[in-house]
Amino acid sequence: LTGMDYVTGTSDALDTNQILDMMFTQNPDIGSVGLLYSLSEPNSTKPIAEAKAYLEQHGITCVEQTANTNDEVVAAAAALISAKVDAVFTPTDNVIMAADLAEAGIPHYTGADSFVRNGAFATCGVNYTELGARTATLAYQAMTQGMDGMEDYYRMDGGIITVNTDTAAVLKADYSVFAQMAQLVEVTTTKD
Repeated sequence: LTGMDYVTGTSDALDTNQILDMMFTQNPDIGSVGLLYSLSEPNSTKPIAEAKAYLEQHGITCVEQTANTNDEVVAAAAALISAKVDAVFTPTDNVIMAADLAEAGIPHYTGADSFVRNGAFATCGVNYTELGARTATLAYQAMTQGMDGMEDYYRMDGGIITVNTDTAAVLKADYSVFAQMAQLVEVTTTKD
């Protein structure tokens, strides 16, 4: 592919700012946020940097914990609970899926709805059907009209917020505020 003039594709890049906006919409009084991620997953690098910049800009303390194994995830989650963070953010980081923070009263915002189905509190993302249709339209446009006038990339807004209602009940969290931000999808905890 490196010998080609144009290479294209679709990426489901995380909208970190929207997830953090959700966090502060649900609880405007947050004073500290835990960043829980794995150093072994490079897809965490950009969203963690974005989260740090967002939190710094808003004067919010961040507490970082990293983990690479399930045992380390448990220890990292315990450290965040001990630090009394008000919320936790994890990007699309599969190692961290084992973190359980709801019993400690800490909402866990993540980068994937699969995490939410496994017990995290909430995430936002795109409608993959709409993303596929948009990708096909752009590909067709490029093939039939050429690349002139096209942008280097196009970005879709995260139009779906997924909330785990079981977790919301444990947290006693009112997630109805998310309905004003995007389409709200309610799920329960599954054993996927």
